Amino acid sequence: MEYKALYEALPFLKNVSRERREQFEEYFKSAPLWLLDAFQIEEVKKGTVFVREGEPADTIFFVVKGSIEATDYRVYGTPYDYMRFDKVYAHGGMEFIMDLNTYMTNLRTLTDCTVAKLPRATFEKWMYSDIQALKHEAKLMGGYLLEEGRNNRLFLFMQGADRLALLFVDRYERYSKNGILYVKGGRQSLADETGLCVKSISRGVKKFLEEGLITKEGNQIMIDEGQYEGLKEIVSQKVDLGH
Repeated sequence: MEYKALYEALPFLKNVSRERREQFEEYFKSAPLWLLDAFQIEEVKKGTVFVREGEPADTIFFVVKGSIEATDYRVYGTPYDYMRFDKVYAHGGMEFIMDLNTYMTNLRTLTDCTVAKLPRATFEKWMYSDIQALKHEAKLMGGYLLEEGRNNRLFLFMQGADRLALLFVDRYERYSKNGILYVKGGRQSLADETGLCVKSISRGVKKFLEEGLITKEGNQIMIDEGQYEGLKEIVSQKVDLGH
């Protein structure tokens, strides 16, 4: 497929980052025109839960612009934000691969997002007819699950400030721009993501501020490259980050 057809179906791709464009080009490089014609585009406001666990998994979502995260509400109804997505995924693709009829997680927008939607039946028709596309989807899903499992094991064996340092290191590697990371969300958000209580988060933040490993700018936490290296050193004393 020529990329021209992809950009005709999703013209706003021209205005996203080069990395995001290249990921879309790779994902849809063998997509037939009838698939692209089936796209529906939706603008989704920040803070919207657009996929809900337990609901029929009848739609596949691709986030063209913006950021989303997965949230788990199963434990005492408390939200646990466990994964932010920085690559192009077929949200709903895991349910297709595993023959599941309902979504297995909740997806919420962190920013205003542009989302491209496909009926699951159309997505399945493409996957069943294109072994390379199916392999690519399985590879992406497997990589995501592997990363999630590895991160969960690290969090399981780390406590307090060390666990917070690991979160900051992971966020820096994913979301820093021009060597700077601004940590979004308050202490409750950090507590939800790490599984620590707010009091432990406050102690960890205070410790890292005193050690110069993070900086406060207004209500935001900022981490530069030197601070990232310091936090990474703390984590590397506990775990082997090279494997």
